Amino acid sequence: MAVETSLPTIGAVIITAAIDSINPCAIGVLILLISVMIAFRTKREMLVYGLIYIAAVYVTYISAGLGILYFLTVIPLKVSEYISIVVGSIIVIAGLIEIKDFFWYGQGITLSIPQQRAKQIHEMTRKITLPGIILLGAFVAGVELPCTGGPYLAILLVLSQNFNLSAFLLLVFYNVIFVMPLLIILFMIYFGYTKVQNLKRWKQANRTYMRLATGITLVLLGWLLILIANGTLTLN
Repeated sequence: MAVETSLPTIGAVIITAAIDSINPCAIGVLILLISVMIAFRTKREMLVYGLIYIAAVYVTYISAGLGILYFLTVIPLKVSEYISIVVGSIIVIAGLIEIKDFFWYGQGITLSIPQQRAKQIHEMTRKITLPGIILLGAFVAGVELPCTGGPYLAILLVLSQNFNLSAFLLLVFYNVIFVMPLLIILFMIYFGYTKVQNLKRWKQANRTYMRLATGITLVLLGWLLILIANGTLTLN
């Protein structure tokens, strides 16, 4: 028997987006970027370039989200249901891998930016120009998907079940929350509330807890997608 439910509430979107955003990948790249800019730029330039970088990440993520949503809304419903089951299962597995990293960080299979891509990002931060910073934001948004894509894809699949103006606004809001920690970190360093070294130590000390929170969220979202796809839950 199907149980009727509704689109994700603002609270659910905030929690999912917040957990998605507080992850070692996104924060680590911003810390690297700020470290380079502190060494070669004034604080004002650091702020401007940091904001442009975050804006590029935001635009890339929301553009990708809209593209995926469009694809999901135009394909036949039956195909969409099978996709949701497959993706839901993959998201559950990804969540279990993230939870594994809480106990055995970096051992075996892990979800992180590939080493080759990490080197490319490092090289790109050494050549900071206005077009380069925009490209870096878009590039990072793409290659960090193994770390951050699970919760986002799950939310997109749920929103695609009944995509309307409310769902679109939830998507916009999700991405605002997603980049919020990056903005907070940037302004904290700009106004002198903390130093890059402190953020690096904090990230290192808390990375396993970030993985655990992400993993639990992924498992719950993955099961939600499967229940919606097999008709146990229906969205109104």
